[in-house]
Amino acid sequence: VAKFMRGRKEYYAEREKTLAEKAAECESMKAEYQEKLKEADELLAKTRADSNREGAEIAVKYINEAKIKADEIVKAAETEAEARKEHILESAQVEIGELVLSAAQKLLGDAASPESDKALYDEFIKTYGSGGSEGADSNE
Repeated sequence: VAKFMRGRKEYYAEREKTLAEKAAECESMKAEYQEKLKEADELLAKTRADSNREGAEIAVKYINEAKIKADEIVKAAETEAEARKEHILESAQVEIGELVLSAAQKLLGDAASPESDKALYDEFIKTYGSGGSEGADSNE
């Protein structure tokens, strides 16, 4: 019976030793798993940060490009508006000149001739053609 009990005791001691080794191995695997999980979390956080930074850089780039295009559009509109303004002013000067000639012809009646019309028109353009009013005071 003593031999049986000693054999049984050795069996369970061996079994306990094996279980302890397996438990240690499991703990080691658990620690390794947790370390890999931590590394994966760090990598994920870095990747998110990089993506956010790249997204912000792309957004700034698009905003800057949009500002440049908007500035170009505004400049083109200003140029077109200035050209239209000049055209309107030129048209108005021609029309005013024609009105002055017409009024002068009516005032002078039959004494008007192409030469006198040209002289009157040239004098008007000389006086008012530059857009200034310097000649207006001298004729009054």
